[in-house]
Amino acid sequence: MAIWKQPPIDSLGDSWKLAQRLIPLVAWCAAGVLVAWTNVTGVKAQGNLPVPPQVGWIDESITRIWKESDLTPSKVEEDGVWCRRIYLDLLGRIPKFEELQRFLKDTHPQKRQKLVDLLLDDPAYTEEYASRWSDLWTNILIGRAGGTEQNTLTNREGMRKYLRDHFARNKPYDQMVFELITATGTTKPGTEEFNGATNFLAMKVNEEGGVQATAAVSKVFLGLQVQCTQCHNHPFNQWKQQKFWEFNAFFRQTRALRRFVPGTRDIDHAKLINQDFEGESKRTQEADIYFLLRNGQTKVAYPVFVDGTQIERSGYISDVNRREELGKLVLKSEFLDQMIVNRMWAHFLGYGFTKPTDDLGPHNPPTDPELLERLGKSFRESSYDMKMLIRWIVLSKPYQLSSRIGDGNRADDPQSGEPPRFSHFYSRQMGPEELYQSMVAATQADRRGTLEEQQKQRDQWLQQFVVAFGTDDGGETTTFNGSIPQSLMMFNGDLIQKATSNEPGSWIAQIASSNGKPAEKVNFLFLAGLGRRARPEELAASGELLAAREGDTSAMLQDMWWAILNSNEFIINH
Repeated sequence: MAIWKQPPIDSLGDSWKLAQRLIPLVAWCAAGVLVAWTNVTGVKAQGNLPVPPQVGWIDESITRIWKESDLTPSKVEEDGVWCRRIYLDLLGRIPKFEELQRFLKDTHPQKRQKLVDLLLDDPAYTEEYASRWSDLWTNILIGRAGGTEQNTLTNREGMRKYLRDHFARNKPYDQMVFELITATGTTKPGTEEFNGATNFLAMKVNEEGGVQATAAVSKVFLGLQVQCTQCHNHPFNQWKQQKFWEFNAFFRQTRALRRFVPGTRDIDHAKLINQDFEGESKRTQEADIYFLLRNGQTKVAYPVFVDGTQIERSGYISDVNRREELGKLVLKSEFLDQMIVNRMWAHFLGYGFTKPTDDLGPHNPPTDPELLERLGKSFRESSYDMKMLIRWIVLSKPYQLSSRIGDGNRADDPQSGEPPRFSHFYSRQMGPEELYQSMVAATQADRRGTLEEQQKQRDQWLQQFVVAFGTDDGGETTTFNGSIPQSLMMFNGDLIQKATSNEPGSWIAQIASSNGKPAEKVNFLFLAGLGRRARPEELAASGELLAAREGDTSAMLQDMWWAILNSNEFIINH
């Protein structure tokens, strides 16, 4: 997913002016001033909950970087905003009002660790957690457009189903990787021999002898960018053409067979199989492939892993299953450990130890190689427990910090090209799935029907403006970037209209008719949407609006809520 350059968070006062004066739509993503947050001075004593030692490693290493870089970290973020942050990162939505209130009222000295444990371990959140991470990994594995292409062999729901089950059961990460690399079976749920893991490679193994499979497996799981070495040696690292085609040879026994809708030529699904590969010289006992150097010379390649490990050259499945051997070799590689640590670190802290995150080549040294290696080894020793890795990161000091930048860490700005030092939280725009789920969570505006029906409603909403397209380096970007269609959707779209409705029985109408002063109800909106109470100037604006609305509290709350949902502060994870 493409992430736009971080927009500033404007105060609701600015958004209120927007709502009142209806300035041009493009002002929604225009420049502004980062709001000043109320910061607490620190975290209370740890209490009686055990803190994983890996958290200490992170804190010590990052603190050392701050000292070496002469940086003063931002203060710890206030509880309400931090609560909003952890819900967004773990569940893909902001907290519901009652969830936020319960956290704010908790007096336990380790309330943050308690909340992390709740969201990761309580069965009440298992479904949301699994859905959140299946969405993220579906986009990583097959892209946002995966399963929607013309004559596609990928079944998007089949991919999601596999991943939801994996994350709901907290299966080990290495098991998922091995299954995705070696899967056989059909791609579509409900078909004979269904195996959702096949959707990762179904569209990648047939084209040009598995070139896409070669690039995807090495990049996603090992952090090795090899796609450009298909045609020439890499100009910056040790990857050569020979290595690319040796890696590619592992996929030559694999085919994706088309299965058609009965009586038509329309593709219904695919079946991923392993079959004997006779080699380009028609000598199956030593199945070879050939490639051309830029000087026109032809060279031969057999399956050899990136560390130089060779496997049997035979193309007979009965002699050697090349993909299974590849899966085993990937699991032995330290790149596997470091790549997933780097990916998860980037998810929670905005940047990985390398940029781009999925490039661990020698030409791209990490900002903290010792910490990355240590966490990678510890993750392997923890049996690849993803929830354990998440705990290490979100309980660490960097994740607790405010996004507000001070004089002591103004130089820590990765957007300017500097390496990240994690002395403040790096604000970032919500993804489209997060935005949708957050608007639903804030108001329960569209919770009708079964889970499957809700998923369909969300997918239809996303299709309004999220259009993915490939990039020159094999990546993917989207139109979810503050464009006019996106702005129109946020201003006037169906979901926004439902979220801000003040019809009898609606969320706004219920708040308006409840006991309490108008200012208390305005504070309710701010807590629900932004994780904080309204500031004096925002309360003053609501009072002026109430007067302009001739005392109609419901109309005033409707306008204020619309302004909150359309503020930069709402659409940014900070």
